Amino acid sequence: MSGPDHESAVSWYDVLGVLPGASAGKIQRTYDAKLRLLGPEMISGAPTKVLQAVSRAEGILAAAWRVLGDPVARERYDEAAGFRRSGQGLAGPENVPSDPGWGPADFGYAGGRGPMEMLGSLMALTDWLAPHPRPPARARVPDVRGLFYEVCLEVAGRVGLQVRAIRLTERPMPVDGLVVDQSPLPPATIRRTRPLTVQVWHPPARPAGQRR
Repeated sequence: MSGPDHESAVSWYDVLGVLPGASAGKIQRTYDAKLRLLGPEMISGAPTKVLQAVSRAEGILAAAWRVLGDPVARERYDEAAGFRRSGQGLAGPENVPSDPGWGPADFGYAGGRGPMEMLGSLMALTDWLAPHPRPPARARVPDVRGLFYEVCLEVAGRVGLQVRAIRLTERPMPVDGLVVDQSPLPPATIRRTRPLTVQVWHPPARPAGQRR
């Protein structure tokens, strides 16, 4: 490809669930809202598998925030990812190296080894998301553990996989859930006709008397 394919790439904007043109305030509010869903009061009493997914999710969100919450790092990221800024908005992507093959070293400016490693893991998805003239019968399974469910749907949809969700919380709060586990696990490949099964946890709804 002559440049990044934004229909395929997984970006830090995708992780937070905001558009590349989102304001700094919007990014801050979205980050804070997702982080609150992982707070101690929300996960109190949760099983070990959920706590492990929460820890992973916190790392992913923190890495996204280090990039998008810093104006300089965000500008550099936008340029490297092909989000060319024009005035106050975003113009079409310029010709930059193809997405597949991007690794953590390409984003060393983003805030240290933590964000580099996390983005390297996420950008590995890009190799699986590269477009093909005829989609192959099988798809490589992405690692969606620790992602919020809406982001999981986006990632799976881009590789052509359907998602079957198993809800773990009997009486969930009406908020976006967290993917705790999946089957099959990466780096398996599966037929596109076979669903990717994910276990999704939500904070439990509070009794009426405990609501703030």
